[in-house]
Amino acid sequence: MTPQEEIVILEAREILGRYLNRNPALTSWQAVCDYCALTVRGPEERFHVLYLDRKNRLISDERMAVGTVDHVPVYPREVIKRALILGASALILIHNHPSGDPTPSEADLTMTKEIQKGCRFLGLTLHDHIIVGGGYELSLRGLGKM
Repeated sequence: MTPQEEIVILEAREILGRYLNRNPALTSWQAVCDYCALTVRGPEERFHVLYLDRKNRLISDERMAVGTVDHVPVYPREVIKRALILGASALILIHNHPSGDPTPSEADLTMTKEIQKGCRFLGLTLHDHIIVGGGYELSLRGLGKM
């Protein structure tokens, strides 16, 4: 990216952040995808968790880890611990694949199942795990993998 493009992206993220502070309910798939498109893309893998209240209002977007071009370490215990600290009722997992192909890996599926088990045990709802690729997003729930 050029320095000018990086500035535009940073400004867009600020605008989106201000919008979510006024209208923080992520009420549609498109709203979540629009949010993901600006927050999680990048040259290295990034893993974020959107922590939501009972009405699906965003409590916090937490960047849990930044990895390499093809791996990001994720610790289910830390994801769930943060949910409890924030008083969240629901979570949406998001990470990107810098290669542009959002097809989930076996590691992605395994990690999601581990977090889902922990959420279920503690009364939290895991809405989805979204993988951001080159120009589009994939939902593990939509693929029937959750």
